[in-house]
Amino acid sequence: MQITFYAGAADAAGTTTAELDEDGLTAAELLGRLSRGEDALAAVLGCCSLLVDGAPVREPDTRISRSARVDVLPPFAGG
Repeated sequence: MQITFYAGAADAAGTTTAELDEDGLTAAELLGRLSRGEDALAAVLGCCSLLVDGAPVREPDTRISRSARVDVLPPFAGG
């Protein structure tokens, strides 16, 4: 799966993109995998939203396919 980090998530990850060659991870498992050993990223991921192929993920047990595009979006301020 192709993962794209935005704004503060990209800063915490130290990159804007990552790839995982895993199939059927849940959203919670994906966040856990991305957080492993990365304290700054783990803190940011705790308040991020995920989009999978453009659709918001609302449940942590949502399965994500290997071919998915995942966007990691931290909260945005604006008006």
